[in-house]
Amino acid sequence: MDDRLRAALALPAEVSSDFDLNPSLAPRDPARKLRAAAVLIGVDDAGGVVLTKRASHLRHHPGQIAFPGGRQDADDPDLAATALREAREEIGLDPAQVRILGALPTHETVTGFLVTPFLARIEGAFTPRPEPGEVAEVFRAPLVLVMDPGRYVIEKRIWRGTWRHFYAVPWGPYYIWGASARMLRGLAERMAQCG
Repeated sequence: MDDRLRAALALPAEVSSDFDLNPSLAPRDPARKLRAAAVLIGVDDAGGVVLTKRASHLRHHPGQIAFPGGRQDADDPDLAATALREAREEIGLDPAQVRILGALPTHETVTGFLVTPFLARIEGAFTPRPEPGEVAEVFRAPLVLVMDPGRYVIEKRIWRGTWRHFYAVPWGPYYIWGASARMLRGLAERMAQCG
């Protein structure tokens, strides 16, 4: 599987954004300042992609499904370090267990972040320890499910008085949508090209 993941990472791909399906909502100022952030798309030895359900009391994106990650701190030497630090803080993942395979194209969020997703292998047994201030639950979605482009649907909701379209890939009791689904879908499309 690592060979296919690496082959997919090597394929050309365009950056993505929350505005891909909503071009009329895109900000008009091309010079606007976006805040740097990173997430870790970790694949474990059992073929699961590690995701979190954000705590319901959070101000931003409460209860949503996300990857471990967040804003780059001034002390982070690079964005890969940001992803590893956030994964340790949010789910107790030891960076020594993580082998980063590469970065996916950046994703611009509607909330003003430029997110760099890092695809990684989690090596060995990993028992998540969710940080209750940020994470309500840690779960694994099957890689074979989220790497199937046919599983993704386009749905819509009213956001700030306007219909907003987004990608979603529901699985069991979890509704993976928005930026997380868009990043996974981009990887799924590249994986499909690898056969």
